[in-house]
Parts: sequence; structure tokens; C-alpha cells
Amino acid sequence: MGNEWDAIVVGAGPNGLTAAAVLARAGRSVLVVESADTIGGGTRTDEAFGTGIRRDVCAAVHPTGFSSPAFAELGVSERVEWCVPDVSFAHAFSAADGLGVYRDPAALEGELGGDAAAWRRTVGWDVEVAHDVLGMPGLPRRPLSMAGFGPLALAPLDAFTRSAFRDERVRTTFAAVAAHAGRPTRSAASTAPGLLLGLLAAPGWPVAAGGSQSIADALAAIVRENGGAIETGSYITDFDELPAARQYFFDVSPRALTAIMGDRLPSRYRRRLDGFTYGGGVCKVDFLLREPIPWTGRGAAALGATATFHIARDRAQIRATEDAVAAGRLPERPWVLGGEPTRVDRSRAPAGTHLAWAYCHVPAGCEADVSDLIVAEIERCAPGFSDLIAERTVMTAAAHARYNPNCVGGDINCGAASLRQLLARPVPSLRPHETPVPGVYLCSSAAAPGGGVHGMSGYRAAKTALERADARRR
Repeated sequence: MGNEWDAIVVGAGPNGLTAAAVLARAGRSVLVVESADTIGGGTRTDEAFGTGIRRDVCAAVHPTGFSSPAFAELGVSERVEWCVPDVSFAHAFSAADGLGVYRDPAALEGELGGDAAAWRRTVGWDVEVAHDVLGMPGLPRRPLSMAGFGPLALAPLDAFTRSAFRDERVRTTFAAVAAHAGRPTRSAASTAPGLLLGLLAAPGWPVAAGGSQSIADALAAIVRENGGAIETGSYITDFDELPAARQYFFDVSPRALTAIMGDRLPSRYRRRLDGFTYGGGVCKVDFLLREPIPWTGRGAAALGATATFHIARDRAQIRATEDAVAAGRLPERPWVLGGEPTRVDRSRAPAGTHLAWAYCHVPAGCEADVSDLIVAEIERCAPGFSDLIAERTVMTAAAHARYNPNCVGGDINCGAASLRQLLARPVPSLRPHETPVPGVYLCSSAAAPGGGVHGMSGYRAAKTALERADARRR
């Protein structure tokens, strides 16, 4: 591994690679150490269905990445081709009814009808507000906007949707966006993820051409072009296994950080990390299809023009799913999140083949394959779907955890989006990425601002470290 580095980054997921890219561009010598044989973490793309068929293993759609300040500063969008659909996401209620959330304001108003003004007022924030959210707990650049955004975000999802919108279809559409985070809909701050993701519908919810792996590859190229090195297949279990460096960055879960650092971490901080809570898991199924999903009825055009769909008959289905998962039970009729990347990116599969994916929330660590329940929900809204499946592959919550250790129990966000962990992630601190050990930083999505492929946790950890180094030199 070499003798000494300015910085060593453990983990080559999007946050670790972002931290490494920021440090390398600042002139630091950087080594990235990855346990898997390939880089990317949650952005890996493989060919599980055969050569030339590009399947995203985990993260597939990237609203926060497309609008990420970190990626903008690093020039990631100059290296990644974003496929941005006109419909950011669409919701299927049944085979007869659906609703699309368009990027175009006039088209969106036509879909939302009498709730269009309410949507603009509560969800239609400027994208700069998203930048402030991703920068929390730092000082916002738009304090007045954040003063309006904050109280709405802190509301329970059930209460917010009832008060904000009149049409039950619009209420359910927003509830599904907010429920990406997998929180009970009556819990405090369960509205927050919906407001962030909802406002990003205007710039777009894109996929990366050729697969999400292209995001990791772009970040890795920046690291290498600026003198950094990346080593794969190096599983770190103890801090003593790492070579000497001035600073260390860990793109790992708090659980893994305490295992690696051991007694080097002060006991009080270690207890706080032990109290960090993880969310439920997901069961994901990928499909190789003979034809695209055959959406029907009102909303079919929107569903056929997006890379992201949600399926729930009503808010009660979403509420029941999240309540069951929080109680450690499998949902009887889960609401479904899914997508069809080949609707907007034909480079993913040869002519005559199509890709789709879908998942639902399940209890943490669950080994159950609930893909039949997921298929049934898609079939309910797109009759004939089952007949189009050429192949399918399933990854349970437990399998997610084995595949990517940061997905503790299958939690793809590496930490619950609870009120406490929205405000203090992983611990209460104005510098949440900094540990009490000098020169050691946590840069995974377990640190602020949390889940999503935006690189902001890594970016902010690296910026904090650079500021510390500059202060010492002054």
C-alpha cells in the first residue's frame, strides 16, 4: 500500500470517492482502499442478465446526484451523461388511474389540477433550498426560504398531506415520494424526504447513461487524474492494517467504524455511535422484459415516459406498509417503488429487451423473498406484465447487507431518517463528520446529510479536513 499518504479513504462508494476526489484536487496524496473487487458501493452496475445488459444493483435514479453541489464542483456532470425524462416520477393507483409529476410547470399544473397552487407553495421550492438542506447543519444561504421549509419538513407525513392537499390522488402521490425514506407516516419529520425529493422534480430525476457505475467511474477518474490511487480487494478490519497517513476517512457504517477503531475511539463517542439507529431493509427484484411494462388507463402516458414509478392504491397502503416494517412484520400488500431505465436509456440493453426494477420495504435483516407480492402489485396496475418477464433476480434485505456492509440489515440509506438523525447525524455536532480522534473522519451516508447518491457526506468530510489543515498552518 505504500509508506505514507496525506489521506487514506476506506470505502470506494460515492461518498468515499467524492472525499478522495476533493482531497486529490487539493493536492493531497490519497489512497482509496475498497474491500470489494470493484468500486462503486451502492452505484455498482453489473451484467447479471447477460453481456451488454446493464443492471443497477442498488441505486438507479439520481435526483440528488443531478443537483449535487459536490458533483457540480467536481465536474461530474461533464463526465456522466444524464438521461433526464420529462416526467420525473409517476404514480400508479390502479390499471385505470395514474398521475405524473412533470418537469414542465404547465404540464404539472394540468396533472395536479386544484392542488397545483398548493404543490407550488409547499413543494415547489427553488433548487438552492436543496443545497441548503444538503449542507445542514451548516448556516443556510437562503435563511428565509429555510425558515419556511423547516416547519413543513418537521411535520408528520399524514398531517402534512391532509393539510396541504385536497385531492386524495395528490396526497398519495406525495406520500409515496416521502416514504422513500421508510419512516412511519405518523412520525415526526417524515415529510422532510418528500419535500427534498419533490422540489428536485423540477430539475429532474435522471438515470446515468449506461448505469449508475458511470458515476463511480467518473469520480475514480478524477482521483487518479490528480495523483490518487485506488486499491480493491482490501478488507480492513482493524485500524492497524492501514498504512501511515495524516488523515483517515471512513465510508463505512458507524457499526463498522467502532469495530475498526476499537478503543481508539473515546468511550462516550463509541456509546453514541452504538446508539445510532438503522432503518428497515428492502427486497428488490430486477426484471428482464420482452416489452416495456404495459401501463394502461389515465396516467399511462406519464408512466411510460418516466424512469421512476410508485404503486399504491392509496395512502392507507403506504401507511400500513411502513407501520408493519417498523413493527418488524412483513407487509401483506406492500406499496412499491420501481423504475424502467430503458424507457430513457436504450444503451442499457439490446434491441428487443427491456429492464425494470422494483422494491418494497421489509424489516431489517429479512431473508424473505417477497418478489411475488411486488409482481402482483405491478400486475394490478399493468395487466399482462407477468407474461412479459423473461428473467428476474431477487435481492432480499439480508442479501443487500451481505453485498454491501454499509447497508446494515438491508438499510440502503445507512441509517434511519428519524427526526434525531435528520438533525444530528451521526451525533449532535456542528462538524458531524469529525470524530474525537484527530485526523479521523466519518464520510459515509451515516453522516450528514444522509442517504442518496450525491457525495455530500464525503465532500463535507473532506472540506472539514482541509479547513482543519489550513487552520493549523495559519
